[in-house]
Amino acid sequence: MSIRIVATVDPQRSVVRALTDGDHPVAMDAAPPDGDGSAAEPKEALLAALAGCTGMDVASILRKKRQVPRTYEIAVSGESEAEHPRVFTAITVEHRVSGSVKAEALRRSIELSAAKYCPVNAMLSASVTIEHWYRLQADDGSATEFLVAVTGPRGSRVMESPRPDHETERSS
Repeated sequence: MSIRIVATVDPQRSVVRALTDGDHPVAMDAAPPDGDGSAAEPKEALLAALAGCTGMDVASILRKKRQVPRTYEIAVSGESEAEHPRVFTAITVEHRVSGSVKAEALRRSIELSAAKYCPVNAMLSASVTIEHWYRLQADDGSATEFLVAVTGPRGSRVMESPRPDHETERSS
């Protein structure tokens, strides 16, 4: 399967307007002073692609498990080296879910996306460590936060399912 993007670059402003095979536009720009900051920077777009890829996987798997969240958002953050080419050194993906969703169903859905289905995660994991977390806000007001998997150049590691008396704490 081949994917093709054609991008037009405004050499005066560093704005890039790409068009996918499906005629979907993707805009990118550099932050001032090199650009106008009128669109996402390429590294931001890369993190957004990771959020989109894993989010689509997890939502699809949850539907198959008949688990329907009230809300679902994904926060992705990346730490970069200070020197050029300023590659990511660590990425954190946090799935923020609320509603009547079973923790084990959510954990397994994220695990499958991280370890098997999301091609963006697989490509990035070849060079950077990615932590996959969830934060589940139940209808009764209780919250569970859990580290599901760590993927990266040294391989993948999947965590045990969360237990109410033993949740994995996020390190600072």
